[in-house]
Amino acid sequence: MSRYRGPRLRLVRRLGDLPGLTRKQAKRNYPPGQHGQNRKKRSEYALRLDEKQKLKFNYGLTERQLLRYVRRARRVKGSTGLVLLQLLEMRLDNTVFRLGMAPTIPSARQLVNHGHITVDGEVVSIPSYGCKPGQVIGVKASEKSRRLVQQNTENPGLLHTPGHLEFDKTKLTGKVNGVVDREWVALQVNELRVIEYYSRQA
Repeated sequence: MSRYRGPRLRLVRRLGDLPGLTRKQAKRNYPPGQHGQNRKKRSEYALRLDEKQKLKFNYGLTERQLLRYVRRARRVKGSTGLVLLQLLEMRLDNTVFRLGMAPTIPSARQLVNHGHITVDGEVVSIPSYGCKPGQVIGVKASEKSRRLVQQNTENPGLLHTPGHLEFDKTKLTGKVNGVVDREWVALQVNELRVIEYYSRQA
């Protein structure tokens, strides 16, 4: 199976807070497993691997998808790490999550897959669809779709809508005003280590 289906709090304990994956908080602040509390000093490779795993699990990507995003980021002018984060943040499933239409990215992906979300009035069922500035993200004109999203907006995953998005709660529509700034990325990650991890592959 390509997507992670295992215990999510286990990942949170190992990698730190993953706001896109789960809203639960771990009670224990040390890694899981028999040797979780007495780990030796981590190698540089292990640190890079952890940062890569954060991106992979938070945004719900496969290894192949993440490598493809790194290669795309390398072809764009500017900081490769920042471009990589912007590409991931502008995915449709993440945009739906950041607008507060879903409590987590996996649930946002399900909304998109099941045809509940529209982009500029057209139903888009591809979670990896890259949103562009000026586009309007809405809900399909059906009672079921609106009820689902309405319930989610009452208890969103993150409290603040990022600066590049705006959301109208009454109409259940959001607008992409630009590209996300680094300060609005909710995940605590060192993107440079991710680029270093892929330096021999990308």
